[in-house]
Amino acid sequence: MSYLEYQVRYVPAGLRKLLYLNWPIIVLLTAVACAGFLMLTSVAGGDISRWAEPQMKRYAVGIVLMIGVAMVPIWFWRNMAGVAYAASLFLLVLVEFFGTEGKGAVRWIDLGFMQLQPSELMKIALVMALAAYYDWLPMGRTSRPLWLVPPLLLIFIPTALVIRQPDLGTSILLLAGGGTIMFLAGVHWAYFATVIGAAVGAVVAVFKSRGTPWQLLQDYQYRRIDTFLDPENDPLGAGYHITQAKIALGSGGVTGKGFMQGTQSRLNFLPEKHTDFIFNTLAEEFGFVGGLTLLILYGLIIFFCVASALQNQSRFAALMTLGVAMTFFLYFAVNMSMVMGLAPVVGVPLPLVSYGGSAMLVLLLAFGLVQSAHVHRPR
Repeated sequence: MSYLEYQVRYVPAGLRKLLYLNWPIIVLLTAVACAGFLMLTSVAGGDISRWAEPQMKRYAVGIVLMIGVAMVPIWFWRNMAGVAYAASLFLLVLVEFFGTEGKGAVRWIDLGFMQLQPSELMKIALVMALAAYYDWLPMGRTSRPLWLVPPLLLIFIPTALVIRQPDLGTSILLLAGGGTIMFLAGVHWAYFATVIGAAVGAVVAVFKSRGTPWQLLQDYQYRRIDTFLDPENDPLGAGYHITQAKIALGSGGVTGKGFMQGTQSRLNFLPEKHTDFIFNTLAEEFGFVGGLTLLILYGLIIFFCVASALQNQSRFAALMTLGVAMTFFLYFAVNMSMVMGLAPVVGVPLPLVSYGGSAMLVLLLAFGLVQSAHVHRPR
């Protein structure tokens, strides 16, 4: 009798599902989260109760939710994809009327016990909806123009609502994540070449529109672009934050200054040191070695997600898993590029490390879907 036959015959179904979980992903997620708890303690001056403790509680809740989602058959989540998308879209519309403002943007709904950011939910709901659509659509119709309209509407409607908040970072993630699902589903490369050409034209239009009545971006977004292109032009003004962020990155050297020894964060030179710019604190205190270690952990999570997707015979499960992996990749790639000065500052948190409830819980729910696809794949 093989080990698999033994499990099927003698191990209860619920326990068997726990054994089937992709445990390397859970271990890696926990390692990244622990790095976040450590850095949140550091930026709070050693006070664990300020940011680290609430984040630990959220992670514990998120892990329970992730395992709970994993226990549910993947076909259920496929059937719920449309409901999840409609609910997330409804919440985005509610933000327009009942959203709470923070730092000049209206992105949250106050639930009393937490601030919910519906755009975070939409990142995952969009992946589910597109994966379900292409699972339903015959392969021969994937690249036909008529059948491109529904997925494009699924992507552009929430993106337009998120841009209005305004939240450029999340809108970029929605566009990139949705485009990735379409590409992986088999949409012809010529469409993407056209989109890239249009994007280049849009960038030109953005710069040409500045200062005109039909200006395409907000003034603060243009200032971010100016700062990205030449932060040294105004080191004490618009370029101050990114300049200080680069100083923090460089001053860490190879091995860093040591835990809680980073001057840039401890002396409050870094902006948003517990959210968007927390990677700079990590690099200052643990140096190149610490930053590379975190990047390797992120890379291993992506690797195990891709490996799971390649082993899955369900088109929906494989596309959804790859979509979650791509969304996760965009999270840390955009954040790290931003805080290194390689991309404009767009306000994207570092996954599982930056302080924040909505982003962490939604991300762990997304990995619950990945686990459900892994647990319930044919064996």
